[in-house]
Amino acid sequence: MEIIMQVINGLQIGSIYALVSLGYTMVYGIAQLINFAHGDIIMVGAYVSLFSIPVFTRMGLPVWLTVVPAIVLCVVLGMLTERVAYRPLRNSPRISNLITAIGVSLFLENLFMKIFTPNTRAFPKVFTQEPLRFGDIYLNYGTVVTIVLTLILSVGLQYFMKKTKYGKAMLATSEDYGAAKLVGINVNSTIQLTFAIGSGLAAIASVLYVSAYPQVQPLMGSMLGIKAFIAAVLGGIGILPGAVIGGFILGIVESLTRAYLSSQLADAFVFAILIIVLLVKPTGLLGKNMREKV
Repeated sequence: MEIIMQVINGLQIGSIYALVSLGYTMVYGIAQLINFAHGDIIMVGAYVSLFSIPVFTRMGLPVWLTVVPAIVLCVVLGMLTERVAYRPLRNSPRISNLITAIGVSLFLENLFMKIFTPNTRAFPKVFTQEPLRFGDIYLNYGTVVTIVLTLILSVGLQYFMKKTKYGKAMLATSEDYGAAKLVGINVNSTIQLTFAIGSGLAAIASVLYVSAYPQVQPLMGSMLGIKAFIAAVLGGIGILPGAVIGGFILGIVESLTRAYLSSQLADAFVFAILIIVLLVKPTGLLGKNMREKV
C-alpha cells in the first residue's frame, strides 16, 4: 500500500515536471533553443497567483482561480522575452542563444529578489476539498487534479499540434524555416505562439506546484526547471509524448528514492538518470537518430 502511495506522489510531482517539460520541448523542437529561463516563468506565475489571492478572496472566488492572471502574465512575459531577447539572435550561433537564456533567467531571479526580497512566502491552501477515497487509498484532491489536468492538457496539446492550422504551422517551422516561409507561414508569429503556449503551461504548473509545496521564493523555479529539462531529455527533447513520459518517470524515481533510500540522494539520482541517458541513448526514450545530409 505504501509503495502505491509513493508512486502516486511521484506521478503528482512528475505531472508538474511534465507540464514544464512540454514548454522546453516545444521551444527546442520549433526554435532549436534551450530556454533555461523557462523555469523562472514558473516563479513569476507563482508570485502573480500569490498576489492575486486577496482580490479573488474579496470577490468570493476560490484560490485556484488565480491561475487565470498567472497564465495571462506568463504568456505576455514569454512572448516579450522571445521578441526582445531571442528573436534578434535567431540566426546567431546556438551558444549565443544559450548564454542569452541563462542571462534572462538570472535577470528574472535577481529582479524578483530585489523587489520581493529572497525570503520565502507561505502560499495558502489551493484545494480545500476533502481527500478522495479509492478503496483503502485516500488521495489528496490536489494530487488527482494535478495528474488528470496534466493528461488532459498533454492530449489537448498533441491534438492542437496535429489537427489545427497553427499546430501544423509549428510543425512545418520545426522542419524547415525557409520552406515554411515559402508556403506563407509567418515564422516569427509561429515561434512567438510557441513561447506563449509553453509559458501558459508553466503558469498552470506553478499553481499546481504551490498546491503541493505551499511556498514561494525567487529561486523556486531554478531546480524545478532543470529537472523538467532532464525530463525532456529523458523522453526525447522535441517530442511531446516523450516530455510527459519523462516527467512521470522522473517524478516516480524521485519519490521512491526519497521514501526508501535518502531524501538527500533524490537529486543525485535525477542527475544520474540524465548522465545515463546521454551515454546510452542521447536522443531519449522516444527519440530517433537523424542523419544530416551534407
